[in-house]
Amino acid sequence: MHADLVKMRLHRNLCFAVIDGLTSIFNEAHYADKVIQQLLKRDKRWGSRDRAFVAETTYDIVRWKRLYAEIAEVKEPFNRDNLWRLFAVWATLKGIRLPDWKYFEGTPSRKIKGRFDELSKIRVFRESIPDWIDTIGVEELGEDKWSKEMAAQNQQADVILRVNTLKTSKDKLQNLLFDQNIETEFIKGYPSALKLKARANVFVTDAFKNGLFEVQDASSQLVAELLDVKPGMKVVDTCAGAGGKTLHLASLMQNKGQIVAMDIYESKLKKLKIRARRNGVHNIDLKVIDSTKPIKKLHNKADRVLIDAPCSGLGVLRRNPDAKWKLEPEFLDRIKGVQQDVLQQYSKMVKPGGKLVYATCSVLPSENQNQVSAFLKSDAGTNFEFIKEKKVLAHESGFDGFYMALLERKT
Repeated sequence: MHADLVKMRLHRNLCFAVIDGLTSIFNEAHYADKVIQQLLKRDKRWGSRDRAFVAETTYDIVRWKRLYAEIAEVKEPFNRDNLWRLFAVWATLKGIRLPDWKYFEGTPSRKIKGRFDELSKIRVFRESIPDWIDTIGVEELGEDKWSKEMAAQNQQADVILRVNTLKTSKDKLQNLLFDQNIETEFIKGYPSALKLKARANVFVTDAFKNGLFEVQDASSQLVAELLDVKPGMKVVDTCAGAGGKTLHLASLMQNKGQIVAMDIYESKLKKLKIRARRNGVHNIDLKVIDSTKPIKKLHNKADRVLIDAPCSGLGVLRRNPDAKWKLEPEFLDRIKGVQQDVLQQYSKMVKPGGKLVYATCSVLPSENQNQVSAFLKSDAGTNFEFIKEKKVLAHESGFDGFYMALLERKT
């Protein structure tokens, strides 16, 4: 932890912002990233340290909700007093001196530290996860791997950039950012990645506004690479979303050929359109999947198909800690049905000799290799051949948990 925290003075308006944010996230089920975006617009006078305090403290308390609630002896739904108690636990464990505000009267600092030591012996509290997720994780990955993975998923993620090679090179971008006092380093095995040495708001740089890079985790950058695209191909990104991987594919294709970016949400594709313009990408066609028609039109037409399937998101909890609390067993069962369904339907777009990548940001085999095996055993999968797969765990790679498999359609 930062040494300056102990000396840190808590400012009332920043603490209030955190409490308001937690109210929205815990009691009104809003997404943490959206809530924090809104909070940071609250006061024009806040400097970068103030904003970092609000964002990181809110994320911290969301991440450790179960542990802190157990220590503070409060239960959901949290009222404002409960939230101040969670805040007091956070501050105490960080070694921050509590000011004499009424919210902190009678905070049992020694008891908090004692409870923390006791509870840290039990994984569901230590890693702050719901029992049901813990049970599934142990079943699927085994006690040891799961423990290590959950510990890694509670670390703050590094900021990783993907260099837009349509506009610049890794060296040029590194020098450009260095001039702006943003230091980066190369990561071995990730050809387009730059890792920030210290967190910084890269979105305000000219380099970002001019489309020289996107923010994209290193694991996510492996997906487009695996698809093995060439300039001039016809490539379909079936679950494009806001298009992080679509844009990566476009740069790997040097803007030549055609990418059909599809999604069931038109709002996401609109974001992709704006990003593509900034990136100088002009070989993308956007298609909303509003019926089976757009899929059928592409049967046997694509050289490459990417299925970045909807999933539990258990590989990216470092980034979305609130997902642990939003996820429900029913959703997990339902999403596995969806995953198999998209494999069955979207694989029909691959032409003979073409390739398909199935990817998720989950670490559970039931969403990953088991889905691929089930597909290969099915009728639709008989004309596909398994080439290779990558299972990426956060505690082994240092980046997001991910899975990707490459399949080839037989000629």
